Amino acid sequence: MPSLTSRPYGHTQSGTPVHLYSLRNAAGMVVELTDYGATIISILAPDRDQTLADIALGYDTIGEWEKGTCYFGATIGRFGNRIAKGRFTLDGKEYYVPLNNGENSLHGGHGFDRKVWDAKPLDNGLRFTLVSPDGDQGYPGTLAVEVTYTLEDTNSLRIDYRATTDAPTIVNLTNHTYFNLAGAGRGTILDHEMLIRAGRFTVTDAGLAATGDLPEVAGTPMDFRTATRIGDRIDAPFQPLLDAGGYDHNYVLDGEGLRSVAEVYEPGSGRVLEVLTTEPGMQFYSGNFLRDEPGKGGSVYPWRGGFCLETQHFPDSPNHPHFPSTTLRPGETFASTTIYRFGAR
Repeated sequence: MPSLTSRPYGHTQSGTPVHLYSLRNAAGMVVELTDYGATIISILAPDRDQTLADIALGYDTIGEWEKGTCYFGATIGRFGNRIAKGRFTLDGKEYYVPLNNGENSLHGGHGFDRKVWDAKPLDNGLRFTLVSPDGDQGYPGTLAVEVTYTLEDTNSLRIDYRATTDAPTIVNLTNHTYFNLAGAGRGTILDHEMLIRAGRFTVTDAGLAATGDLPEVAGTPMDFRTATRIGDRIDAPFQPLLDAGGYDHNYVLDGEGLRSVAEVYEPGSGRVLEVLTTEPGMQFYSGNFLRDEPGKGGSVYPWRGGFCLETQHFPDSPNHPHFPSTTLRPGETFASTTIYRFGAR
């Protein structure tokens, strides 16, 4: 059974104390978390020779986490991804949320990644809880959220999300860990081989907001149904890639229920990441906005130095009725599970 330890991790600028939690399993894998943003600080995973390396991008101090703008490792809410022009209609009423990404609202505005969560140790993991009040960042309803991290002896990191509300609202929770399976700060992720079990993707406009179109990936550089090196087509003259500067797109995942939706392999280390989720979508982001970001231990994260696989409902869902609904009503419980499973070959 995994062990859990904790220690002080400093204070936020407002003086709130934060903590660092370490989960270690029987195989020696270690995941570090903090109650600031219910954030994954580091993931120490073995390579093919059983050598551990930190494969999650991040910072060393709470001050750096507060200043950072990359969402490294954070729990994202109330609404992950973009809401076009920062507005949506629910039950006939229009709501406005902060514009913080050009003309769009991204990741809930001043969102859950900027909050200090309550933490509760469990037998095999850690549960973070947060209450987002009615009107927080313009969203209706008081939302009670739980995010539970469990480190299993199979080298699987399980994330369970739950949320309830006292008034109709929208919710789209995800985790924003950046991975580099060679080790954080060890070059780009262009040589990683990616497989995504999805036949369609969500088209975005020039501002990266969803248009509502769901074209097939077949015959395009978006097709990862067979394992393909990330760098092979990332700079192809394909408008969605040109608009985003690389991959930054939601994939319409095949199947339903908890199932395997993606696999990533890094040839140098042999590390493998498998993603399982109950979610209908997953954002593949290739670190296009990373620009020599100072990171842990004096490392510098280069352009495309990490990738994200953010399991989620589709971006801008409230404005596209044919997308899976993100509406949550009183008496209902939002529940979602994602598993990041690590191995080597």
